[in-house]
Amino acid sequence: MITKAIFPVAGLGTRFLPATKANPKEMLPIVDKPLIQYAVEEAIAAGITELIFVTSSSKRAIEDHFDSNFELESALQENGKQDLLDIVRRILPDGVSCAYVRQKSPQGLGHAVACARQLIMNEPFAVLLADDLIDGQPACLKQMVDKFQHTQSSIIAVQQISPTETDRYGIVEPESKDSFTKINNIIEKPPTHLAPSHLGVVGRYILTPTIFDMLENTNKGSGGEIQLTDAIAKLLKRESVYAYQFQGKRYDCGSKLGYLEATVAYALKHPELAEDFKRSLAGFVV
Repeated sequence: MITKAIFPVAGLGTRFLPATKANPKEMLPIVDKPLIQYAVEEAIAAGITELIFVTSSSKRAIEDHFDSNFELESALQENGKQDLLDIVRRILPDGVSCAYVRQKSPQGLGHAVACARQLIMNEPFAVLLADDLIDGQPACLKQMVDKFQHTQSSIIAVQQISPTETDRYGIVEPESKDSFTKINNIIEKPPTHLAPSHLGVVGRYILTPTIFDMLENTNKGSGGEIQLTDAIAKLLKRESVYAYQFQGKRYDCGSKLGYLEATVAYALKHPELAEDFKRSLAGFVV
């Protein structure tokens, strides 16, 4: 069973400055919930009970969000706002725990995952990047966990991308054209003419603990950082790794355009806002 998930949240969020100068990018809201909460809810829906956040000194707001707030809860209760009190108390369900590990300096996704090794021990685990908001039924990670039950091998979420965007993604070389297939190779941000396919890696992973040995021997790669993609390329030489084209819509909330698209999409299906927001949007369409 997969019960542990790593959330790398130590990034600086420079693409959203000045909004992220004092506020973690993972706390930016999509309608009325921060990005990180969507990722956590997806993990919990997949059976995850231990949440491991790899943070930095500027990410205290994330810890506070998943902690209880006695003053707020007392005020809501005293004012008879039971519906809001229920919402606050449901942020972290019973039976789910949080742990926090500091990444002292930004050295890449691979380094962030390696920081959590002592908490993972010798178990398979998930990695979720909050920047990738995925709207799927069932949730993307749940789809991957179901696949893992049959393979007991590492699985990477992928999607078809534009040929002109290969230098923005890890790109896999699939063994077949099936939506779930073994990977022959994986390359971090190759130029278009060197890309083995147009399947780009999306921020959802299930990894076996062998990846930690690979990360220990992975040098800095693209961008001068320790890339998880490079460690996975080494893992391929020791065990099978699969690519999975998940069912659902992914929003790249690491970009301003993707963030705005996600906000509109989620507002249009919000039970309290959808109809009014739809009418309001009509006034902006030209």
